[in-house]
Amino acid sequence: PPGDTAGCTFCHTSPEERCSTCHQRHQFNPAVARKSEQCKTCHWGKDHRDWEAYDISIHGTVYQVNKWDPTQFDMSKKLADADYVGPTCQYCHMRGGHHNVQRLSTVYTSMGMSNADRGAPLWKEKRDTWASVCDDCHSPRFARENLQAMDEACKDAGLKYTETFKVAENLMLDGMGEPMPKDLAPDWSGQRIWSLKIGAYHEGEKYGGKKGESGEFRMSNCSDVERVCFESVGYWMTYIFKGMAHGSWNDATYCDGSFGMDRWLVKAKAASEQARRFTALEKKAGINWVPAEFWRKGDYLDQLSGMKIVKEFPGKTIFDLCPEPGWLDTH
Repeated sequence: PPGDTAGCTFCHTSPEERCSTCHQRHQFNPAVARKSEQCKTCHWGKDHRDWEAYDISIHGTVYQVNKWDPTQFDMSKKLADADYVGPTCQYCHMRGGHHNVQRLSTVYTSMGMSNADRGAPLWKEKRDTWASVCDDCHSPRFARENLQAMDEACKDAGLKYTETFKVAENLMLDGMGEPMPKDLAPDWSGQRIWSLKIGAYHEGEKYGGKKGESGEFRMSNCSDVERVCFESVGYWMTYIFKGMAHGSWNDATYCDGSFGMDRWLVKAKAASEQARRFTALEKKAGINWVPAEFWRKGDYLDQLSGMKIVKEFPGKTIFDLCPEPGWLDTH
């Protein structure tokens, strides 16, 4: 709904394409665009915790303590000529003034939320480029050791991610998800597919939808265990990845990173066990549980695009209504 997405559009529309987003409209001063705070407006928060990870890292602390001293941070110099006492966001991600920020990162897909083989040959060039930035101030061995530490942290997070999703998957396949996808209002696309039908689950029609169709992460109107899975990977796993990438180890552990994934895995298991116990008791008592009507409709749900599609275009989804592939990306 417009009220929900009003804040999203400030970052995810034209600001992504404008010079003035970083250089500031009324100044257009390169020195301003070289300061880490310029990135803070968009790159912070639960699902893209870049600013927080940098700010409380060793590098961020060096920057905050010394940024007022022009002998330590001379922002009047181009990045290619700068000799800062510590790196800013721009120094690492826009090395030498290069404006393709993705070029100097180790995000392979989905902001670090994927179970990718991070050491695969496919990523060699990206990894070598990332390590070469660290080489400006550190030894090559130092950079490689930190990259390996990040790999290991991501691998551990992936194991927790997989187990958490498996708990939710088994619950849904056994018909004990409360409520099941069929009992819910449609998602934003007009589908009633299990929200976690992503990646490896695309081919399984038992998760709802046709072969190859994907579910959509739901942040509302879904079972509690599905929401737990979303938060585990969408929030805590990104804390781990971004914390390790920026040298913010507290983010990767205590600050809802690794510890958050541990806690949410326990929540998923507890929710599953409770649902199974309730189901056994209801079956023994002859109770036929029917989901409440508020799962299917409501003032908030009526504002979602999926409800509009179901009402106005029966049997269609938003993807059926797209005139051509990629249309949704630009409209």
